[in-house]
Amino acid sequence: MVRLYTEDISIGYGEKLIVKDLCVEIPDKKITTIIGSNGCGKSTLLKAITRIISHQSGSVILDGENISKVNTKSLAKKMAILPQTPEAVMGLTVGELVSYGRFPHQKGFGKLTTKDIEAIDWALEVTGTKEFKHRPVDVLSGGQRQRVWIAMSLAQETDIIFLDEPTTYLDMAHQLEVLELLQKLNIEQERTIVMVLHDLNQAARFADYIVALKDGEVVKAGSCEEVITHEVLKEVFQIDAEIGRDPRTNKPMCLTYHLIKGENNYEKTVSPIYSNLSVSY
Repeated sequence: MVRLYTEDISIGYGEKLIVKDLCVEIPDKKITTIIGSNGCGKSTLLKAITRIISHQSGSVILDGENISKVNTKSLAKKMAILPQTPEAVMGLTVGELVSYGRFPHQKGFGKLTTKDIEAIDWALEVTGTKEFKHRPVDVLSGGQRQRVWIAMSLAQETDIIFLDEPTTYLDMAHQLEVLELLQKLNIEQERTIVMVLHDLNQAARFADYIVALKDGEVVKAGSCEEVITHEVLKEVFQIDAEIGRDPRTNKPMCLTYHLIKGENNYEKTVSPIYSNLSVSY
């Protein structure tokens, strides 16, 4: 089932087009990961789908409606987005930050209702951040802060959550902590998760559906078995990759790779350690 999709969407900044006539479907109640090299349009696409930025042509359709015609609060009840580098006001407590997720459900500038408080406490409980409720956000570790931001998205009570590089700046353990939380939300609560990831092996391990972009166009979209292949990675990243199987999940994984451009001089100019793609467990 597909509730959300784009029709020939083009997005640009000024006269420069970043995404061109793109058609993408987001499977409902699944985890979708968008991959591609820097500057290929991954974050731009997320921002356009969530109406943070406008698109120049085409349409974004959610539940049969063009989102450009949907009331902002109504749209915020259906989709939430966690940006790439979210920042909270200094001194803001965890509980206060998570309460911002209730804005779409409030009328005017009214106080939090009993339902709002229940939703906030539930979001804190699910993300394992309830013990931090009265602590300032800025004193938490990177992984804890990321879980708090996810809690704010959950308090918004949307069916669809977008995350732009949710593992950025986190160490391997905290990356896994965040991704496992998102997987749990998808499995147990059937939330539709859409995220941008740079780590190909994390994308393969956690995604049900992967969209590979290059220069604002879809090179391949499908299951991890269909996308994490030698041919697709060669086209998208210009790398010669060796694909194997994750011994724990049996998902495809990139074991090693080298650059195709200048590959004759590769061994002389690049240390072999950089030919291994990081794997997180």
